[in-house]
Amino acid sequence: MNREKLGSRIGFIMLAAGCAVGCGNVWKFPWMCGQNGGGSFLIVYIICLLILGLPALVMEFSVGRAAQASPLYMYQKLEKPGHKWGLWGWISLLGNISLMAFYTVVCGWIIYYFGKFVSGQTESLGFVAMITDPVVNVISLFITVLVAFVILSFNIQGGLERVSKLMMTSLLVLMLILAVNSLLLDGSGRGIEFYLKPDFSKIDGSVIVGAMNQAFFTLSTGMGGMAIFGSYIGKERALLGEAVNVIALDTFVAFIAGIIIFPACFTYNLEVTAGPSLLFDTMAAVFTHMPGGRLWGSLFFLFMIFAAMSTVLGVCENILAMVRELTGWSRPKGSMICGIVIFLLALTTALGYSVLSFQPFAAGSAWLDFWDFIVSTNVLPLGSLILVLFCCNKFGWGWDAFMQEANTGSGMKVKPWMKPFFKYSAPAIIAVMYIYGIMTFNWG
Repeated sequence: MNREKLGSRIGFIMLAAGCAVGCGNVWKFPWMCGQNGGGSFLIVYIICLLILGLPALVMEFSVGRAAQASPLYMYQKLEKPGHKWGLWGWISLLGNISLMAFYTVVCGWIIYYFGKFVSGQTESLGFVAMITDPVVNVISLFITVLVAFVILSFNIQGGLERVSKLMMTSLLVLMLILAVNSLLLDGSGRGIEFYLKPDFSKIDGSVIVGAMNQAFFTLSTGMGGMAIFGSYIGKERALLGEAVNVIALDTFVAFIAGIIIFPACFTYNLEVTAGPSLLFDTMAAVFTHMPGGRLWGSLFFLFMIFAAMSTVLGVCENILAMVRELTGWSRPKGSMICGIVIFLLALTTALGYSVLSFQPFAAGSAWLDFWDFIVSTNVLPLGSLILVLFCCNKFGWGWDAFMQEANTGSGMKVKPWMKPFFKYSAPAIIAVMYIYGIMTFNWG
């Protein structure tokens, strides 16, 4: 099977950033930030992106480009004879599927809210009412999966690359319009102070673990989310600079999401610690009170659709690439079968608050929390740890081979002085934080 290639560098950056930018930035980041002290969480999160996210992203791009294979086989192609790194490829596949088992449902919720704002039917909107309605959930999920796999059934330049460029450009324009609107609200000063003024007394182990997991979640590193795009690009550019570009765009979107949400919360006296419902109940209430709220609400949830769908497309492309390498199926056939499987699996989350009720952990937890536990708490940090060990040690791919691949092409290079941090500090930090996260997890 000939490996497809992206048509341009900007297409690669938009596609990789599109996979990174998503619900992690504009749904999960603001409520994590709200629950963990605002500005103090923001600082720890940015530090985690730079010292852990950036090395992991460069390594993932490098492994993908060197292997010219999907995450299912990339370790296997680069490992030394007799080694078993390739087993992680199967866990990567499991992680990507687990992510789509709840992420497609969240995307469906956003589509539902968008439809309600466009049609002006916002009086009956409520997060709890929506998630406990089986019909709404199944229809919204079906629309999400159908749109994603129809786009992916086309070749990568004609389908995924073209759509990602359009969605990311539209997303950035909509975000800036909404941010300016939020900054003009009466309570914007208090909201910005909460968001940007750190309270260092609120930083503890749980905040650091949350920020680390959020950094890996938003970048999709650790389960091949970025490696697949590395396999689609040429050797013209060194990969450190490309990783910096993707992280800068990803962080910009998360940062602006906070600028949009927190001033609105303080203006209308809404709870910033609302958790997963922050984006839905809180922002819907904001737009209901706001002059021209129907227009602003429609624009906000349209921007959310672009953010969420860009990640759905990126991760589903990863799943599709792995399945096609395994089976030799064409894009259309693979898209249809993968779409059916993901739809059926995601029904657990879609119906998890109604007819398929399941409480895996503490009171109030559901299927969504189960799938998120697999992905955010386990596969992403452990996968990033595996990646770092593989790239920096002789029993893996090795530092020299990694550095040669990462530095091929023009642009920013990985420097020899970075080796001690990449090889020793990064894996130690990830391992300690992972163990702490498991020990302090709210099991019930």
